[in-house]
Amino acid sequence: MMIEIPSFDRLKVLVVGDVMLDQYWSGEASRISPEAPVPVVKIDSISATPGGAGNAAMNLASIGVRTTLFGVVGGDQYGSELESLLKAKHVNCKFQKASDRSYTIRKLRVMGRHQQLTRIDFEEPFADKYFEKLAEDICYSMSSFDAVLFSDYGKGIQTISTKVINKANELKIPVLVDPKTDDFSCYQGATLITPNKVEFELVAGKCRGKTEIVEKSKSIIDSCNLGGLLVTQGADGMSLLRNGNEPVHIPTRAREVYDVTGAGDTVIALMTASMAAGMSWDKAAQLANIAAGLVVAKLGSATVTVPEIRRAIHEMCESIEGVLTEEALSIAIEDARAHGERIVMTNGCFDLIHSGHIKYLEEAKNLGDRLIVAVNDDDSVRRLKGASRPIKTVEERMVILSALRAVDWVVPFSEDTPQRLIEQVTPDVLVKGGDYRPEEVAGSAHVIAQGGEVKMLSFYEGHSTTNTIKNIKETEEEVA
Repeated sequence: MMIEIPSFDRLKVLVVGDVMLDQYWSGEASRISPEAPVPVVKIDSISATPGGAGNAAMNLASIGVRTTLFGVVGGDQYGSELESLLKAKHVNCKFQKASDRSYTIRKLRVMGRHQQLTRIDFEEPFADKYFEKLAEDICYSMSSFDAVLFSDYGKGIQTISTKVINKANELKIPVLVDPKTDDFSCYQGATLITPNKVEFELVAGKCRGKTEIVEKSKSIIDSCNLGGLLVTQGADGMSLLRNGNEPVHIPTRAREVYDVTGAGDTVIALMTASMAAGMSWDKAAQLANIAAGLVVAKLGSATVTVPEIRRAIHEMCESIEGVLTEEALSIAIEDARAHGERIVMTNGCFDLIHSGHIKYLEEAKNLGDRLIVAVNDDDSVRRLKGASRPIKTVEERMVILSALRAVDWVVPFSEDTPQRLIEQVTPDVLVKGGDYRPEEVAGSAHVIAQGGEVKMLSFYEGHSTTNTIKNIKETEEEVA
């Protein structure tokens, strides 16, 4: 089933949490140190990316959400670097800078051949006064946002969770929490919390399977006055749990797991944005699950984009064999263009598929990356060819076309010409058989005006549906 992705670009989300800088020192590890049984890494590249709540904020910004991040940093070069990296990703930063702290929280990972060899943490608690001032700023600003994402990494932000959640509830703004504690009571009243299985079991106790997770979640939801729980379980997918609703278990979509760092940030970011956009909880969880499956295939604290998610959805829905509605086609085209693909389009009745059609479509596909075939519906074929046509229904014709190797997407149209549909698609290349002149092709003027091309392809003599029907009739008469 197709999952429609809502528009995120008008949403404003407030992110509050523990922020940190993730650093990566990478190089070759080809020998063991003579001083100790550890690899020697010859560093050849150094990079950094926002971690903690910064990664959750970047995940929101990467799907188009207008994102503002509140957190506490040290008064050092790393705090400034963190802010610069976030601004470059279109995240608005509202940081409290701890003037009496010499450094921002950092996690330094040493990598050898894309494998993490060790991690060095630089951290110490910030003074409560910085979090108290941060809470004041958050509560003052919150009314202008559509949702709140609270990202707890156990570095002190938890001390203001009650103030933030209470203010969000007062303003009737959904607040979603990524927890990092063995006591969920500090998140009383949250709309949703998103623990992984380890975090859930720290609170609920060991769970042997999804049935126990469901049972134990009920008392947690009641005692903490939560709207619900989304428990992520790695290879076992995730479970969405709410009182009064059937549990929803969603299998993992990850095809390749490269690095799980930050996957929880992706889940809560997609849940927050989708719910704020009016999506149902179930559909939001499905979308978050797809995004998480994409991000674990990337190295480090990564993000995903709407085109990447859309492509994953289309890959899941390949069972529709390429036959699309105009709405679904628009989504597919947007995704293809976001990946730099060249769109080719042609049209016709395609009543009885013959070798001329196949050669023509293969020639058309060679002009780009994606071939769209627009097919006249039955009424328009009758108007063009007469009452005895079509031989096959539009549904049959589209299924046959979609099975051809050269064809990516098939879409019907009802008018006498595909002019309107061509203007909607605006292909990079519009093609037609060689028995037409370019100026005779419907939509050609529009395509050329938009910088596209109109190509006349080979006309294969003797190959036509009309001739095929004529030959069948003559054979039948001879037999009779």
